[in-house]
Amino acid sequence: MANKLLISCLRQNIPLHIRGMSGAHFFFPDQIGNRDVVGYGYNGQETYMDRVDYPMPAIRFKANTPDVMALREKEKGDWKNLSIEEKKSLYRASFCQTIAEINAPTGIWKKELGLALLGIAFSLWVFYFLKVFAYPPLPETFDEEHRLAQLERMKLLEVNPISGISSK
Repeated sequence: MANKLLISCLRQNIPLHIRGMSGAHFFFPDQIGNRDVVGYGYNGQETYMDRVDYPMPAIRFKANTPDVMALREKEKGDWKNLSIEEKKSLYRASFCQTIAEINAPTGIWKKELGLALLGIAFSLWVFYFLKVFAYPPLPETFDEEHRLAQLERMKLLEVNPISGISSK
């Protein structure tokens, strides 16, 4: 316990950008306020994160208010006496999202697909621009007529003749 207090005091003197992530889902001991520490946490840190692979965060989501504390006292008794709304508010005081809400589709695939298609369209326009304006026209020897004439000439001159066992 003394270690955690010492670390908490030391962290208060370190700027936020050096401490690491301190976003909406990451809380350090000096930032958790009057939230309850209820477990070991992810990697032993007292943080709150909504994760499917680690469903039990180290601290509760909401701070302890008189309403929540009254419900916590009431939950120590028989749960049949609690209404559905009280159970839901107790759950929401401990967790931000349910597992179903975390797993719910967000529709971000549409944005990613749209960006990928925009990238493909942009690259096609760049290719077309380079083909029309940047590259010189192909030489006339690339025409079908010239290629056939070149093949006939190669046959007459016996260029790269097949010899050996495979020629028989």
